[in-house]
Amino acid sequence: MTPKAANFADDPSKAEWIRHRERGSMTLLRIMAFVSLRLGRTVSRIPLYGIAVYFFLFAPDARRHSRRFLRLALNRAPRARDRFRQILSFATTIHDRVFLVNEQFHLFNITLEGESLMRAQSDSGRGALLMGAHMGSFEVMHSLGRRRRGLQVTMAMYAENARKINAVLAAIKPHPVPDIVSLGRIDAMLHIAERLDRGAFIGVLGDRTLGSEPTQAVTLLGERAYLPTGPMRAAAILRCPVFFMAGLYRGKNNYHVVFVPVADFSTTPAGTRNMAVRAAIERYAAVLDQYCRSDPYNWFNFYDFWRAQHGVSGT
Repeated sequence: MTPKAANFADDPSKAEWIRHRERGSMTLLRIMAFVSLRLGRTVSRIPLYGIAVYFFLFAPDARRHSRRFLRLALNRAPRARDRFRQILSFATTIHDRVFLVNEQFHLFNITLEGESLMRAQSDSGRGALLMGAHMGSFEVMHSLGRRRRGLQVTMAMYAENARKINAVLAAIKPHPVPDIVSLGRIDAMLHIAERLDRGAFIGVLGDRTLGSEPTQAVTLLGERAYLPTGPMRAAAILRCPVFFMAGLYRGKNNYHVVFVPVADFSTTPAGTRNMAVRAAIERYAAVLDQYCRSDPYNWFNFYDFWRAQHGVSGT
């Protein structure tokens, strides 16, 4: 890690998930990808259980935050097997990324909910924002290319995350060609607008803040949480529809991809934009709440998600 990156991680004004140093290495990821592609998914899954046991035993902070989330999502005290299942689901989606990025979709049973909505949006010739969360797997989106050729999906993320994602993809697949727009740059909105005009879908994660941008207070699992307003404001400025998207892992080789309409800013007057953005964030939080309850083991925010953020918060 460079000194600049280290300072970025240690900055107390940043959100906890940024300051938390991730474990693992690109070398380990390359080895995992090499072995997995040669042994196949079934055999190469065996070490996941050992990895999950290690983190279950030796990651006390993640264990504490997992316990709090599961208590809210399950509406009961989580058992040890509940907490282990969440960690194993996380490890599984990371492992499956190797096969999904390398387009081995035949290994999975992938079902879609809301596919007709996406087809109608694609047929309109205008793209949309796919607002996901750190929940399940975004890589299953690549499987949609089998059903609809020419479908473009672009990820929009901040430069630090873009660098990490590019490094991960390079470790998994030697010559990936990811389409990623780095947010925080002057021309970012222009690049996103250009892709929307071409009919592309822009994927963005709407559940985490950087710790210093404006947020809106919402109710999630019965407690107050703070969501960034930036992604939804960008959608309003770009006058595009917004869909909630999640690739939910449901055991064995099963994934269920959901698309749920959240907002459509295509005809929203500038004078009512702020109100529409607030309503859209509330809607996003309600849909996220729904899937946290129905698929709790897909929640991969292993930090104090409900802690008040540093940014300006709504009420």
